[in-house]
Amino acid sequence: MADCPTARLLKDAPSLAHDRVVLDYDQRLVRRKLLTSAGGREFLVDLPSITNLDDHWGFDLAGIFIRIDPAPEAVLVITGDLTRLAWHIGNRHTPCQILPDRLILREDHVLERMLQGLGATIRRESLPFRPEGGAYGHGRTMGHSHGDDGLTTHPREEPRPGDFSWHHHGDGRLHF
Repeated sequence: MADCPTARLLKDAPSLAHDRVVLDYDQRLVRRKLLTSAGGREFLVDLPSITNLDDHWGFDLAGIFIRIDPAPEAVLVITGDLTRLAWHIGNRHTPCQILPDRLILREDHVLERMLQGLGATIRRESLPFRPEGGAYGHGRTMGHSHGDDGLTTHPREEPRPGDFSWHHHGDGRLHF
């Protein structure tokens, strides 16, 4: 890592990209990470805090501009009563890409069963996943459970100052 250049994050797409880095949804959440571009360039990302890299951003390696492209991943493409289905997905605090004619979630067998039970039509695809950001214009939505349904339970940690993704249920459960 000592020989790798450190990239400067660009919050606008570079007008000219010399290379690209392809990252899935999980990989686009970084603070400090060694990345390798599609062209084989290794570089270090060293940001002041954990950051969700938007796919319209990029990196500057001393004049070499690298575009961020989302990688295709296993997703569920959902159609049906989108308003009702989106409400149930939102109630699970699950990352969701919202389009006028469909919703897209990362593949999840528990949510798939729930949505099928609500009348959704679901097909599996491999697509770049670009979910809506947090309600405050930044960050991520983190999935969690509201009961004993097989979904992941919550960490028992204290919130960090300025972290708007944490909330209480009123019954002692604190999570994001």
